[in-house]
Amino acid sequence: MTTEDDTSRLRATADFVRRHDTATLLPLLLPGLDDTRLRTLTRHLRFLHAAVLVFPPDTRTLLADLAACGLAADTPPGPSTVVRRRLAERHRREAATLDVTIRRPAVPGAGPEPRTVEVFALTVPPGSDLRPLADHERAHQHEAHLAFEVLRPEPLLLRGLCALLAEHGATPDGGGHNPHENGTVLYFTAPPAARAGYRRLELYAPGDHPDALAAHLAASTARPPAETLLRLLTGAWTTQALAAFARLRLPEALADAGAVPTATLAARTGTHPRALATLLRYLAMLGVVAPEGDGHRLTAAGALLREDAEGSMRPLALLYGGPFYRSFGGLDHTVRTGEPAFDHLFGENHFDHFVRDPALADLFDRSMAASARMFDPVPDHPALTAAARSPAGATVVDVAGGNGELLARVLTAHPRLRGVLLERPHAVEAARATLAAAGCADRCEFRAGDFADVPGGGDVYLLSRVLHDWDDERCRAILRHCARAMPAHADLLVIERLLPADGSPSLATAWDLHMMCNVGGRERRADHYAALLAAAGLGLLGHTPLPLDAALLHARRAAAPRESAGQQGGGGGVNAG
Repeated sequence: MTTEDDTSRLRATADFVRRHDTATLLPLLLPGLDDTRLRTLTRHLRFLHAAVLVFPPDTRTLLADLAACGLAADTPPGPSTVVRRRLAERHRREAATLDVTIRRPAVPGAGPEPRTVEVFALTVPPGSDLRPLADHERAHQHEAHLAFEVLRPEPLLLRGLCALLAEHGATPDGGGHNPHENGTVLYFTAPPAARAGYRRLELYAPGDHPDALAAHLAASTARPPAETLLRLLTGAWTTQALAAFARLRLPEALADAGAVPTATLAARTGTHPRALATLLRYLAMLGVVAPEGDGHRLTAAGALLREDAEGSMRPLALLYGGPFYRSFGGLDHTVRTGEPAFDHLFGENHFDHFVRDPALADLFDRSMAASARMFDPVPDHPALTAAARSPAGATVVDVAGGNGELLARVLTAHPRLRGVLLERPHAVEAARATLAAAGCADRCEFRAGDFADVPGGGDVYLLSRVLHDWDDERCRAILRHCARAMPAHADLLVIERLLPADGSPSLATAWDLHMMCNVGGRERRADHYAALLAAAGLGLLGHTPLPLDAALLHARRAAAPRESAGQQGGGGGVNAG
């Protein structure tokens, strides 16, 4: 398809607008609409425009096409927030790379109502990599629609209009708020029996109507119960598709700029062309790759599965598609007995199993680093910045510090701080390598031991993703070890995911299931952690959000910790996610 197709569609759209008005269009869009409801709708709505999306090679060509169709472009174009976002989501593109503009040339009609053609334009120069996107949109006309303005948009009226449209077979189909013109759009798919020649319609409400928009978007994503359940049941396929994508090194083979033909990709990776095409089609649905021409290109999400990517999540894909995938198959055992399915399946706990297999231990250490972006704000915490200003210098103690990623970030941000990292012997060397690579090893002491060996004399203590590995009794013991080691002035910073108190969606809820099934641990609410800290003589001062649905809890010694028999055990181990 070419720009000639765009010109003919512009002309057809303008002719359509000239011939119709509100009263003639509504019965075509909503078959079965009786006279009473038609009068109600025409009282509250007016036909505003018909919309078309075009792809000129440049602005000059667009203006010439508009003039040829009798459409004056005498007002400057504005940005299209909603259509740009829809195109980006549909084609797995970054929205910032799609410069979609809106023009609304006036069209005189048969009646007194002012109306326009809404022209969305995305410039596609010759040879542009946007050509496949343009061809797809010209063929499918996703953004072509008829729009009606809500004359006096009030919350009750908007709800009533949406309900009436739904009653006559229109289904919600997304929408958004355009801040540049302060207008809210609610899209619908027209009923199958509609005779207007357009598959989509829009209610345009001047102003910002967040409640109506939120309800409409929720309705847009609602599915019949059977379809909802079927999609949920395929979650295991998603895990294995991503793991296979990583294991087959497909992200590395797609790392070249632009799209790679499927046959070329199959040759590069030693895979079966037809089977690979099936996998890629599924991955495109997930947004990991994007189809382009006769091949696919890597998206920003897919690039995170390359081994050499910064913050690579490839180790997580291999771990979740490997041993943790197998153990989740025994989730019913955990729910029946309260015992970790991992122990039941592998005959030993997660920590011992990984320690005995060097390759698996290395994979686990690298998987922990894949979530390290949650550490980005940590060095700026007031407890650390205050310690860094201490004239006498200060020491940060990272308890069960894993591969040293967090401590390396803290020491890099604050060159005057010194560090101590405590870990089990097998992990100390990995941590030493991380700190050395960061140029901080000369300011860090490495100690092999468990939780009973927490060193004293530190100014700030770090406990990152440790407590969720353990039950409450062991957590109290770990915190008591920390409290005994902490001087009176010291701070304790705990990094964990917090279960939401109101039941809202959170990664913590998923990780709660993961910890229970694989290590016998759990995620907790903030008040639960406060109680555990209090039992160790520590007071929770507050908590702040971190990336990836994590949180940083800040505690200090409140009183001498209470000692009690049976609660002082607790050798430690690496954390589990």
